[in-house]
Amino acid sequence: MSERQPLVEVSGLAVSYRFAGQLVQAVRDVSLSVGAGEILAIVGESGSGKTTLANAILGLLPDNARVVSGRLLVAGQDIGRAPERLGRQLRGSVVGLVPQDPMVSLNPTLRIGRQIAEALIRARGSRYPGLDAEVVALLEQVGLDKPLLRARQYPHELSGGMRQRVLIAIALAGDPRLIVADEPTSALDVTVQRRILDHLERLVKERGISLLIITHDLGVAADRADRVLVMKDGELVEQGPPQHILVAPRQDYTRALIAAAPAFGNRPRPAAPPPAGEVPLLALEDVGKHYRLPRLKGEASSLRALDGVGLEVHRGQTLAIVGESGSGKSTILRIALGLEKPDRGRVLFDGEDVTGFGWRQFRPLRRRMQLVQQNPFAALDPRFSIFDSIVEPLVSFGLAKGRELEVAARRLIDRVRLPTAYLDRLPRELSGGQRQRVAIARALALQPDLLLLDEPVSALDVSVQAQILDLLDELQHELGVAYVLVSHDLAVVGSIAHRVLVLNKGRVVEQGPTGQVFERPASDYTRELLDAIPGRRLAKAS
Repeated sequence: MSERQPLVEVSGLAVSYRFAGQLVQAVRDVSLSVGAGEILAIVGESGSGKTTLANAILGLLPDNARVVSGRLLVAGQDIGRAPERLGRQLRGSVVGLVPQDPMVSLNPTLRIGRQIAEALIRARGSRYPGLDAEVVALLEQVGLDKPLLRARQYPHELSGGMRQRVLIAIALAGDPRLIVADEPTSALDVTVQRRILDHLERLVKERGISLLIITHDLGVAADRADRVLVMKDGELVEQGPPQHILVAPRQDYTRALIAAAPAFGNRPRPAAPPPAGEVPLLALEDVGKHYRLPRLKGEASSLRALDGVGLEVHRGQTLAIVGESGSGKSTILRIALGLEKPDRGRVLFDGEDVTGFGWRQFRPLRRRMQLVQQNPFAALDPRFSIFDSIVEPLVSFGLAKGRELEVAARRLIDRVRLPTAYLDRLPRELSGGQRQRVAIARALALQPDLLLLDEPVSALDVSVQAQILDLLDELQHELGVAYVLVSHDLAVVGSIAHRVLVLNKGRVVEQGPTGQVFERPASDYTRELLDAIPGRRLAKAS
């Protein structure tokens, strides 16, 4: 690396935020460099300062932030205290950003092709004859199938993983020399994650592009980075090659992060409980579902989301559903919740056929099944206090009022290991992991038999992930609740699920006990998923 001219040079950088008239230091005396063609990963928990550091490099610090001291050079330009005009010149052509949240970062009112075209026009200065062809080429580069169709669709018509790949295409539009990727694969399944990271790695090798990855996924850092930087409380704890940092760390903090990561930690895999012969709590029998697509010449008019899917979930058991984006995982959850009806097949809950139930018939069942959503930032009403959020299901069903609500709220927040003082707070005053605990407390308010968990830890850093997984395990043992876990993180699945169902393009590829599926997969597709788990190579080596 020393022979390369650094594209980014940071020396003694300190960044502070002003809140309520006081300065809060977010980054303290950080020094680093990113060489041409180098992949650098910055890891750390929420609040460690890694995103602030990335925003400083991009010239995107908010108005209440300022560089207190130090120097920040990008392509030889000092942008630490530079005017916004210089930042706009560097963004896109020199530095490209892949943000974390595709739903927030994409315009919901514009087609995908239009948004990528705008990025190309900004980079080139005007519209040109080959614009539409370049839009399609970028969609192909980031691994999206049917690029002509995707260009005509709106963001809400794509899966989370597809939207994330659109953001990567937009970042590549200006042909930048440095790509800053802020949690670029947190919404992606492992095989798509691998393809995206393979593509970014090829760009690094072929074009000499530098890549700065901000991630809580130590597996991604281990597999992809030339160097890993570990941050805590705004300071640089240690740095070095991944085989040194992740296999033989010097700092206790780094060791704690590694122990909490499913890919590197030693969480015991749960044994599948013996079949008791009882009626399954939830069962899908030969379920099929199709969706209509926008009309496009030469393309199919409908999409097969599910085809002949069958599954069973028993009390006190966790069934994990895994598969690539668009495989039908979320469709299964919506059908199980009665939010959509299958085109064929049956849905049974506790032995009762609920396939044709209308809203009024299904409502009593919602007391027995609840959903914990993927994004803890969007799952809670920002206007509600934590107390109001937790007791909302009880109020909705008329099960408690007055003093009873206070007692229930205190019991539930204690159950998810949060202080009762948090009941008076608003969601914005809590961290991501704390919000997810509140979402779990709300889901438990009605004492359900079944929790549907849609990527419950994908937005959380590894130490908070471990805490939430431990909490779910405790609750299952205490309450006997069953889980259906939808996840793209097979390391998480391997540490919590009793049984695994593997989906591919709406069809069940295989299912069985977790140990059997992970250690002796019967399908090539399952083997591909398992081989793509980030950090697996380094974990085996250690």
